[in-house]
Amino acid sequence: MSQDPAQGQLPSRRIAHAVRALITAGELAPGDKLPSERELAQRFGAARNTAREAIRLLAEEGLVTARHGRGVFVREKQRMVRWGSERYSRRTYRETGLTPFRLEMARQGKTPRVEVTSIEQVTPPFDVAERLKASPEELSTLRRCNIYYADDEPLQVVTTYIRWADAEGTPLLQPETGPGGIYGRLEERGYTMTTGRDEIIARMASHTEAHTLQLPPGVPVLDVLHTSLDQRGEPFEVSRFVHRADRAGLVYTFSIEH
Repeated sequence: MSQDPAQGQLPSRRIAHAVRALITAGELAPGDKLPSERELAQRFGAARNTAREAIRLLAEEGLVTARHGRGVFVREKQRMVRWGSERYSRRTYRETGLTPFRLEMARQGKTPRVEVTSIEQVTPPFDVAERLKASPEELSTLRRCNIYYADDEPLQVVTTYIRWADAEGTPLLQPETGPGGIYGRLEERGYTMTTGRDEIIARMASHTEAHTLQLPPGVPVLDVLHTSLDQRGEPFEVSRFVHRADRAGLVYTFSIEH
């Protein structure tokens, strides 16, 4: 007879193990509401604060999420997909006039919203300066900071850097940049994206990122550092995308060198 893996554990961990097993087996499906703390305590013959600790453990694993005034629910697994290669298609934004994010949300039946939190001339961080070929010691770049929402749920924080010489005196200094977004305006300045490079890591969020993205405990972020390269192979824009890992999916189509 196999031993119960929860045997000998603290009561809170035994409760968490039992609920986790129900989620894994599909008996508690994404979006289902968990029994209340009182009901869990009664079912397992434990104190209510023990049941509360079990729920906290499950939340730290990213399995459940609390909704204020409504209860605790099994986290839904739906992800908003970022199409790495398709999202920058010039044909697409010329035909639709939509920015990459708005097009992705439209494809997935979501209502997009973008909150521009700051637009300013700055000294870029070293990793950005290196990729953009901008000075890390001068006010050499424009920085645009945005929060992106799908159906009013925050999905990603995006910080975009453009050389100040390319941005000065253009709509890039305004919240609304016009059809095609920043890539439409940069194309007007002579920069056509032909190649992009994405550097992706998973990490835990900073306190500010966790607050902005409303991250449940234990959920990491996907950090995508994107560099746009023009028809000459030269960089002209760098953006850092910080995605909620429980809401983001990354899909890339790429060519193989022979």
